[in-house]
Amino acid sequence: MQNTHNAGAVRALHAALLDIVSAMNRPQRDDVLLREAGVRLDRALFPLLVGIRRFGPIGVVDLAERAGRDYTTVSRQVAKLESLGLVERRHAEKDRRLREAIVTPRGRAMTDSLDAARERVAGAVLSSWQPREVDELVRLMRKLADAMNGDLAEKTSEG
Repeated sequence: MQNTHNAGAVRALHAALLDIVSAMNRPQRDDVLLREAGVRLDRALFPLLVGIRRFGPIGVVDLAERAGRDYTTVSRQVAKLESLGLVERRHAEKDRRLREAIVTPRGRAMTDSLDAARERVAGAVLSSWQPREVDELVRLMRKLADAMNGDLAEKTSEG
């Protein structure tokens, strides 16, 4: 992207991302997804369950950072998921001093239901889009996510 175009495009991109994050963080959206999936789970727990499924095995510190929540809060919430039989915590293979969370078969069934519900809800949102537009959106979002995560990893290792 050329620098002359960069400032305006970055502002527009930032505004769009804030709108997306705001929409995704609305409690009502979570309620719709949980209802659509037929899942009964505390709204605060289900993003953590999904995160453990997506990124697991994962330590609580990493999960808390990804969720933008306090470590102690996430630790209590993961313990609640464990008591519900949705996740288990085990010693990390690379460092036995650390504990990681993974989903159980019961947790996997729940996240599968959430994934199917998300596809139905997103399908309705994207129903007026052409397939090539959806494919391009996915490609560009993946490219952006990879670039942002690579940039973050690079900045973290420099510091």
